[in-house]
Amino acid sequence: MTELRKRGGARSGAGRPPGEPSAVVRLPLPLAAFAKRMRDGSLRAGDINAFLDVSALRTASVPLASAAAACGFPSPADDYMDRPLDFNDLLVKNPAATFAVRISGESMRDRGMLPGDIAVVDRSRSAVSGCIVLGLVGGEFTIKTYRLKAGGVVLEAANPAFAPIVITEASAFEVWGVVTGVIRTF
Repeated sequence: MTELRKRGGARSGAGRPPGEPSAVVRLPLPLAAFAKRMRDGSLRAGDINAFLDVSALRTASVPLASAAAACGFPSPADDYMDRPLDFNDLLVKNPAATFAVRISGESMRDRGMLPGDIAVVDRSRSAVSGCIVLGLVGGEFTIKTYRLKAGGVVLEAANPAFAPIVITEASAFEVWGVVTGVIRTF
């Protein structure tokens, strides 16, 4: 009987360490592996290539008027047609490194980025002070203005209701790409 009492029951150091609550979900194996790497912090910006396979299935072009259109008195523009405009050429400079993400929240409102808009992100561009980036901060994505300050990096919102995010050496932060454009439909 004493042999049975030594087995089973709570053991010191056993089980999952306490932390954020979790849930069991069924995911395809590649997506589960991606989620684990996000949780562990071992995911790098270039790793998204294996997760998102973005390619243009077809090209589409529309006529581009060579004259600018004033937002006032109408002007006949049919006589001033330029070469066709391909939206892939306009929005995507490096197709292998470009993806899109839908914007949520109001933090970049004053830069013209509104909820529901689509941000075009180029992973091949390096972040420089003053550019807008898609960053991963503490496991969550955010779009902010990237600023290099004397103390390091600060992510600034374009809405006074949102405080800047100061990145320290202890912060889990990674730039996933530079925002190169925004698409809005009406």
